[in-house]
Amino acid sequence: MSVQQQDKTTLPEASLSRAATRTAPFRAWKFKPGSLLGYLAIAFFVTNVLLLIATVVISSFSQGWFGTFLPDKFSTRYYESAGKEHDLFQLITFTLGVAFGVVLLAMLIGLPAAYVLARKQFKGKALMWGLFLVPMMIPPMTYGIPLATTMYRFDLANSVIGVTLVNLVPIVPFVILILTPFIEQIDVNLESAARMLGASRLQIFWRILTPLLGPGLLTAGILAVVRTIASFELTYLVSGSRTQTLIVAVYNDAYGAGNRPGQQTDAMAVIYTATTLSLLIIALIFVSPTQFVVRLKR
Repeated sequence: MSVQQQDKTTLPEASLSRAATRTAPFRAWKFKPGSLLGYLAIAFFVTNVLLLIATVVISSFSQGWFGTFLPDKFSTRYYESAGKEHDLFQLITFTLGVAFGVVLLAMLIGLPAAYVLARKQFKGKALMWGLFLVPMMIPPMTYGIPLATTMYRFDLANSVIGVTLVNLVPIVPFVILILTPFIEQIDVNLESAARMLGASRLQIFWRILTPLLGPGLLTAGILAVVRTIASFELTYLVSGSRTQTLIVAVYNDAYGAGNRPGQQTDAMAVIYTATTLSLLIIALIFVSPTQFVVRLKR
C-alpha cells in the first residue's frame, strides 16, 4: 500500500477521533431526569431537616412567637430554667459515661463473637446470625418490658449497671454486624504465618489483628456511642431521677408532670442535639468510616 493510500485510510479515523473528543464534554452535560429527581429529593430532605432544627433553636431563645416570621424578643431564660430544674453537668456526664461503658463492654463481647462468625463454619451459623439480629429488627418495647421487669426483680433498675445492661442488648449485635466484614477482609494467611513463626493466639490477636482491625473498631465505636445516646425506650424503662440520660430528660420535660413552657423543652432538645453532634464531629475529625472501609479493601 502506498503512502498516499495510507493517508486516505487513516484520515477518516483521525477525523472521527477528533470529533469524538470535541463532543465528549457535551455528552457529559446530557440531561438525566433520574439524577435531577434524585438531587431534588436530597435537597428537599436536607432543607426540611435544617428548617426543623432552626425552628427548634429559634423557639428555645424566644419569649413568645405568635404569627410572625421571627420572635419579637430573644432571651436565654429557658436555658437558665432548664439548668435550675436539671443538673446539666451530671446529666451530660452520666449520659456520656453510660455510652462509653456500653461501647467498651460491647467491644469486649462483640469482637470475639465477630471473629468466630467471620472465620468459622459450623452448623447453626445462620440461626445464630438470626438471633443476633433480632434485637435490631424488632421494636425495643417488645423485649424492653420483660427486660425491665427482670432488672427490677434483681434490684438493678435505677442504677448505672441496669441502664448499661439494657443498652447492651441492641448494641452488641450492632457491633458484631459492623466488625464481621472487617475481619473477613483480613487475610487468613497472616494468622497462619504467625502461628508457623511460633506466635501464640494472644500475640496474634494483639500484634496482628488489633492493628488491622483499628479502623473497624473505631467505626463501630463511633456509631455505637451515637446509637446509645439516642436510645430512649430501654433507658426510660429502667432509669430513675438520678440515672436518666439526656434523651429521657427531654421526654420528661415534654410529657412529665408539671407545667413547663414549650421553649424549655426546645432548650433541652438543643442541648441534647448539640452534645450528640459535638461528640460526632470530634470523632469524625480523627475517623472517617468510609475511608477505612476503602482502605481495607485495597
